[in-house]
Amino acid sequence: MSQVYSLWRGLTRVPVVGTSVGARIFSLAFAQKAPYFATIRPRFTVLEPNHAELVIPKRRGVHNHIGTVHAIALCNGLEAAMGALAEATVPADKRWIPKGMDVDYTAKATSDITCIAETDPEQWTGENPDLPVRVKGVRDDGTVVVQGVIRLWVTPKR
Repeated sequence: MSQVYSLWRGLTRVPVVGTSVGARIFSLAFAQKAPYFATIRPRFTVLEPNHAELVIPKRRGVHNHIGTVHAIALCNGLEAAMGALAEATVPADKRWIPKGMDVDYTAKATSDITCIAETDPEQWTGENPDLPVRVKGVRDDGTVVVQGVIRLWVTPKR
């Protein structure tokens, strides 16, 4: 189990701390490890192998000129969700690095946005180093505002 996933499980399962407080502490720690993620103030809500979710709060600091969540803030949230998923899922004998991102903006991001990253278990066991992670951002009303794929390069550790 990776350090990231161990930290998530530890913080969200401690009865004294509670799931909500543990998730907030994890989110702050995660954003400190990769400081650019802190610009969107991610709030992780789900982290397990092959699935991660976080919320980008809609606030002035992530707005574009029309008052919606900026496209690059959305991509930042998708990449944070993907990174947490990858850390929680990658086999111990492999490593990963992002290789590219293809996204489509499908609606205005007019509320908090839930960023979701997903893979299938068998994707991590094959020999092909190209691993597509499905990502999407969803408004509070369920409307998908951004969707796409972040491609990873997964190779054996040396």
